[in-house]
Amino acid sequence: MRKHFLSLFALMAIGSATAVQAQQNEYKPMDDVNKVVDLTLDSLEKVKTARPQAGSSRKGDNPVLFLVGNSTMRTGTKGNGDNGQWGWGFYEHQYFDESRITVENQALGGTSSRTFYNQLWPDVKKGIKPGDWVIIELGHNDNGPFDSGRCRATIRGISATDTLVVTLKEGPNKGQTETVYSYGEYMRRFVREARALGAHPILMSLTPRKRSLTPDPSLVGEGSWEPVRVADTFGGWAREIAEELNVPFIDLNEISAKKYEQMSSWKLNYHFYLDNIHTSKFGAELNARNAAEGIMACQHPELKPLQAMMQNIALPTTGVKREKGKPVVFITGDSTVKNTDRDSTGMWGWGSQAWRIFDENKITYINCAQAGRSCRTYLREGRWEKVYNDLQPGDFVLIQFGHNDIGELHRGKHRGDIPGVADTSCVSRVVLQNEAYNEVVYSFGWYLKKMIDDCREKGATPILVSLTPRNEWPDGKIERRNDSYGQWYRAVAEETGTTLVDLHNITADALDGIGQEAAKNYYYGDHTHTSLKGARLNALGIAIGLKRAKSKLADYLVP
Repeated sequence: MRKHFLSLFALMAIGSATAVQAQQNEYKPMDDVNKVVDLTLDSLEKVKTARPQAGSSRKGDNPVLFLVGNSTMRTGTKGNGDNGQWGWGFYEHQYFDESRITVENQALGGTSSRTFYNQLWPDVKKGIKPGDWVIIELGHNDNGPFDSGRCRATIRGISATDTLVVTLKEGPNKGQTETVYSYGEYMRRFVREARALGAHPILMSLTPRKRSLTPDPSLVGEGSWEPVRVADTFGGWAREIAEELNVPFIDLNEISAKKYEQMSSWKLNYHFYLDNIHTSKFGAELNARNAAEGIMACQHPELKPLQAMMQNIALPTTGVKREKGKPVVFITGDSTVKNTDRDSTGMWGWGSQAWRIFDENKITYINCAQAGRSCRTYLREGRWEKVYNDLQPGDFVLIQFGHNDIGELHRGKHRGDIPGVADTSCVSRVVLQNEAYNEVVYSFGWYLKKMIDDCREKGATPILVSLTPRNEWPDGKIERRNDSYGQWYRAVAEETGTTLVDLHNITADALDGIGQEAAKNYYYGDHTHTSLKGARLNALGIAIGLKRAKSKLADYLVP
């Protein structure tokens, strides 16, 4: 009997060892492909004070839209872009009517579905009330060791029964045992617990990462890049859970990846900042719009009340009125292009005289310039976005900046940009109209290259126009900036193969011929802004420059 018992015990031991070995093979954690260290969770107490108290944004009895996610939704402890990275949750509120619903970003960098569920979700649940909404987008960090490091890995897949009991070797809970579940099981728990509180859960797939197609991805701005899809892992698993539990699913990964694929590799690259997973302001704003568009387009009936509270889904545009068969020429720039343009004795920009040079029987023009703007502020204020959204194949865009780009980077009107044409940047703390925020500032040439690239993406033709000369006469000749802005315009034109209308020198040559005294009649009030006579001279210079450059746009000039 004893021998039989020992034999049975031996068989059980062998079976147990086999089971352990199978378990280790089955539950091998996913590799940390991001290679990004985010220590946000190492200071959890600080984190709790930095994030909003759950439900604190609620207005009266209005619902709250809670955002549950990681650093792609809310970067860093503060989530304020102080390192140039932004999460899309920062911008999501602009797509919802805040008089009817508030958006509360409860996401935190560095969290996986496991660590968010265990450490942050209990506090979020305290603020949830019946009728609220909860967007859950997690998975970027569900990798690495189960029991060491940041102890955040989950079991691959969506199994409801697979579990792994681990003893934590590191972190604030060192020495404690924890049961680890599959990624899908954590999603189930978020959904079920949100529903138990009377809220409406929404599952989203991850934002895309980017990966390099060149041997040396460390060269910032260099090489080729492509978006990474997760349809066969986290995206597919989230979809399966959504179908299983009948909750809305938004494939944010696919929506964003499709838009990324329409971009140049250079543009895709700057939608991220410092690494291959965290987005710049450009990437965060794109993902926020895509999340909103995905919600609005989803046919799940449960979303109808939320969709009724949405706004700003339509793209902002210039409002240009197109005529069939006619391309449009968009004119961008500053006060030398568009001014008050009313009083015959006041200030005028040359764009007001476009009717003198463009044949309106063949082409439509719209003056989208704005006084006081630099490349940086034209972009910041969304003015370029409106032009970009309106572009169609066959259109033209005249791009002229420089007079205001020379301003200070970190003070005053915060409109200056970095001198030169290199693909470089810095983070600037902007304080305007009692509002403080962080902004990534690029070089003058970088902004020009962005506009050029955007035009070509839409099938439009970009044309650079060098800045007008100022009414200053050192040594009896009008001033020229050929060693700064003129040089940078030429460098960008050469690098990108873009037509350059050298209005700076065309007008300067004309004024040198007129002479310093007579040239006063071509300016008004100061050394920069032109009179009506000066605006007409510059408009004529545009026509001359287009002809000299043999631009296709010259075909649309008045005969």
